[in-house]
Amino acid sequence: IKSSVETLVDGAAEDPESRDMFLAQITREAERLEELIQDLLSLARIESGNLGLEPMTLALGQAITDCVERHQGRAEVKTLTMVEKPPSDVRGEIFAWADPDALRQVMDNLVDNAIKYTPNGGRITVRWTQSADTVSFEVEDTGIGIPAEDLQRVFERFYRADKARNRAVGGTGLGLAIVKHLVQAMKGQVRASSTVGKGTTFRVTLPRAAD
Repeated sequence: IKSSVETLVDGAAEDPESRDMFLAQITREAERLEELIQDLLSLARIESGNLGLEPMTLALGQAITDCVERHQGRAEVKTLTMVEKPPSDVRGEIFAWADPDALRQVMDNLVDNAIKYTPNGGRITVRWTQSADTVSFEVEDTGIGIPAEDLQRVFERFYRADKARNRAVGGTGLGLAIVKHLVQAMKGQVRASSTVGKGTTFRVTLPRAAD
């Protein structure tokens, strides 16, 4: 941001084409900085123990539908197909015991990652199910995949499996760390599986709400 402003002050602002280019760059970098600050604040709140989660009974299928709708526009830009797959062996809704804001942030992070790392024309599938005591949902993509040696570290803050490729798609490197901490704060678990060149699946398991 500083170098772009200095270039504009030094005369680039007089040329409309150069001015527009540097202003666009400033805007992109400012947005990245804002995203980084928000993610750092989220982590700070989680680690301080003052997150103030208020778990309640939430309809998991409806939460997934809402998330898919929020990201549909970005998926369409990349000609990605987004599919919801409810359980075939359960009639009616499945209910999770979770904080609504935390659950939304977890879902948004996972779907956002799937969109970022899936090439044009790919597919993202969100499925969900339940067991006696838990509910689970998966975000599966047909993206670039994560090497086996990196898979166990993807939930570390600032860890990037492919640094060059991650810089190209943006992001702060904190999204999955936030996902892990939020899921654990809701007494759940998150894990990842992946095949390079074929795609990645993130699975989140949360307590099931009492009937």
